[in-house]
Amino acid sequence: MNSTNPDFIDPDVQAHITIENLSMAYGDVVIQHDLNFTINRGDIFIIMGGSGCGKTTLLKHIIGLKRPATGNVYFENDNYWLSGPDLQQKIKRRFGVMFQAGALWSSMTLAENIALPLSEFTELHAAEISELVSFKLALVGLAGHEDYYPSELSGGMRKRASLARAMALDPEILFFDEPGAGLDPLSARRLDELILELRDSLGTTIVAVTHELASIFTIGNNSVFLDTDSRTMIATGNPLKLRNESTDPRVRSFLNRGEQ
Repeated sequence: MNSTNPDFIDPDVQAHITIENLSMAYGDVVIQHDLNFTINRGDIFIIMGGSGCGKTTLLKHIIGLKRPATGNVYFENDNYWLSGPDLQQKIKRRFGVMFQAGALWSSMTLAENIALPLSEFTELHAAEISELVSFKLALVGLAGHEDYYPSELSGGMRKRASLARAMALDPEILFFDEPGAGLDPLSARRLDELILELRDSLGTTIVAVTHELASIFTIGNNSVFLDTDSRTMIATGNPLKLRNESTDPRVRSFLNRGEQ
């Protein structure tokens, strides 16, 4: 595996996910090409860029929903797309995903939604699953809501319930697709605070697709910027540092929303 890190490498930083020479395409239409970046263990890594640049498509390539046109996705030393089905499934067990719409089963209570992956992928007894479900809901501020249905919750509460389900199997990596989409500013800020708490308390690596500047600067410590016109990455690093120090006007404009 070729390193994508700069010449100076902090010995305390461990690469968790490495994207190497990755290109994405739908048929003959190239979405992004020559992507090279590293997501370190414990990062809150932001995938950002303008509308239509391929942010969610990149997330799908990383989590194994879409094969890249070329290139590799490494989880530590395991090359996902060159691995067999058994190893791919083992890698997937290491992460949880919170989709933009939440994807909770409307006919199930919150407890049943969160219990589903525990019932499918563990040999825990019903009492143990029930205890874990209550613990996960308490982690996201929904203690006592086990018997609620998704339709009975506010948008912010549904997001947190989706997060609890993504955390059901104690993943070491969490992936979010537009976590703040559709939320009012207060609910979005509370979700950002929760994401920070999870990273700090559990050491979880978090990868988030978002275009919300408030979230990008509040939670992100590392990022990649995908450019729509050139169809490749034009920046990577801490979003605040990119906003203040990037020499690329496209990056500066996006992160300042046109205000220099």
